Amino acid sequence: MRTESLQSGTGGAVDQNAPATAPHAVVIGSGFGGLATAVRLGVKGYRVTVLERLDKPGGRAYVFEQDGFTFDAGPTIVTGPELVRELWTLSGKRFEDHVDMRLLDPFYFVRFEDGSAFRYTGDPEQMRAEVARFNPADVPNYDRFMEKCRTAYEIGFLKLGNRTYTSVWDMVRVVPELMAMSGHRSVYSVVSQIFRDPKLRKVFSLHPLLIGGNPLKTTAAYILINHLEKAFGVHFPMGGTGALIQGLADLIRDRGNRIRYNADVAEIVVENRRTTGVRLQSGETIKADLVVSNADCAWTYKHLVKEETGARWTDRKLARAHYSNGLFLWYFGTKKRYEDVPHHMIMLGRRYRELLRDIFDRRILADDFSLYLHRPTHTDPSLAPEGCDTFYALVPVPNLRGTTDWTTAAEPFRQAVSHYLSDTVLPDLETNVVSSRVITPLDFEDRYLSYQGAGFGMEPLLLQSAGFRPHNQSEHIDRLYLVGASTHPGAGIPGVLTSARVLDTVIPHAHAFA
Repeated sequence: MRTESLQSGTGGAVDQNAPATAPHAVVIGSGFGGLATAVRLGVKGYRVTVLERLDKPGGRAYVFEQDGFTFDAGPTIVTGPELVRELWTLSGKRFEDHVDMRLLDPFYFVRFEDGSAFRYTGDPEQMRAEVARFNPADVPNYDRFMEKCRTAYEIGFLKLGNRTYTSVWDMVRVVPELMAMSGHRSVYSVVSQIFRDPKLRKVFSLHPLLIGGNPLKTTAAYILINHLEKAFGVHFPMGGTGALIQGLADLIRDRGNRIRYNADVAEIVVENRRTTGVRLQSGETIKADLVVSNADCAWTYKHLVKEETGARWTDRKLARAHYSNGLFLWYFGTKKRYEDVPHHMIMLGRRYRELLRDIFDRRILADDFSLYLHRPTHTDPSLAPEGCDTFYALVPVPNLRGTTDWTTAAEPFRQAVSHYLSDTVLPDLETNVVSSRVITPLDFEDRYLSYQGAGFGMEPLLLQSAGFRPHNQSEHIDRLYLVGASTHPGAGIPGVLTSARVLDTVIPHAHAFA
């Protein structure tokens, strides 16, 4: 399956722990981006302290354990696994000795309202056969599309994604490359120009939803995701995504660095436009030679940095920006196993384009919906009691710029999702659920400090991508850096891990820090 290599990161493994006199780096947040950055900073010789406001690591990749069931709260589709393995290699360890990563086959099913389904794999011959089942005339179009996806990957991910952007001129210089991969057009428009069959247009354009983007508006650069899947596969770590989080936390601690939980940052302390540390909600001040925020970028500039030091990202500019959709998640465990349900299933409702407009433009909670159904116990039965199944249903919904009152809408919406699943792929679901938990955009705002309850930070529009997103290196505050879904290059596990890699090229080695 692996046909090429992702670019390697900078630096090499350092055997010794950082001395007490080494520069001190504080990382705010322990999501994938924060943990990956902490690993890389440790390798560079820094003393590192990660501050996490929750009681354990993960951020949006938190793990809930309830009634004997284990629920990965957030990302569950692992693509670009080499980006994860690289962190173990940099630490002088063998990834396979710590994490059991499984390649999934198929990657997922895309189920349509009429009950038909597309079996999505990484095998070109199987994919051509699936395309032929829907429309034989689209088989050559599949090859043409995947070639465009490869070009987008090589330009958008390997070249542009691994660059750092510090000025508008950095973006001006890459305009020809953006045009070469149709970056000025939307994903859906490019897919629709190539495929004739309406269902295939949905199958090959839905990927932006995995990173908080509207396929009707997201820059076509993101068709690179299709190639990323084909080239490197879709994987799942045994024990759940939380096994990766725990593994990264262990890499940090093994180097003698710290992760502090229940440590809620109130302010990034700035003196003469240079950060000198952070102040916690408890009043404690922690001095630092540099600070990396894995918190939502809008939240960072709006709440953690005083406005006069944030300069470019003022409240007004943040308010004018476009943010990703919200997420409704229902985690549930059943007292029986549904053996016919795959690990990943995307269930599309009766509307596609109009539903997307309801979510992203009109910001209304429609009566109909599409959802992603995750059944990790298909691959790892240990995530549920014996004879049981662990699930979560994720529904894209409007963010908090909409008018939905989730304090009253959450339970009726959960019931609607439950009835829909019971009528389609999980018969008699209501009588078999024995554990249940719901998260809405309100929880994303309150628990994960996501601005406007957006599930993925800023929406991946052309003018909110690369240098137009908040920069990895703060434009106005010295020694403040940003990492994670809402900075460059964007959301999704590969994007977030790449943002940590980009910082690796910006932050000097501890020996050279001054």
